[in-house]
Amino acid sequence: MHVSLDTLSLATTEPIQVLDITDRVRACCAASGLRDGLVTVISRHTTARVNLNEREAQLQRDMVTFLKRLVPRDGDYLHNLAPVDDRDNAHSHLLGLFINASETIPVVDGELLLGGWQSLFFIELDGPRAERSVTLRFVGEA
Repeated sequence: MHVSLDTLSLATTEPIQVLDITDRVRACCAASGLRDGLVTVISRHTTARVNLNEREAQLQRDMVTFLKRLVPRDGDYLHNLAPVDDRDNAHSHLLGLFINASETIPVVDGELLLGGWQSLFFIELDGPRAERSVTLRFVGEA
């Protein structure tokens, strides 16, 4: 059984940002040597998530607009009265309730088994942030 761990380092430049990490995860998958199994991609942040969706520029803009409307930054949130890290980011934590922290993707013949329109995204909910990361756990047969 093959088991390995990898990490992708990221930086974000916008308060809410959708970053396509598909190619980077594919490269890590190839480097891992995994032939058949699973990769779990997890954001270990409470204000950033991962998601499978379609990569299309206008849709990605729509995603950001939707998230901003769903939970406005300027809401009356108790968390912002005493923020732990000096960031008024209650809205970011609340948005995280609606998006997965992780995605698990099958790996078949060394390739991610994604649909024709699927891409893997890192979704920043509390940016900009100079240091973010996702962890990749590969499990299966090499």
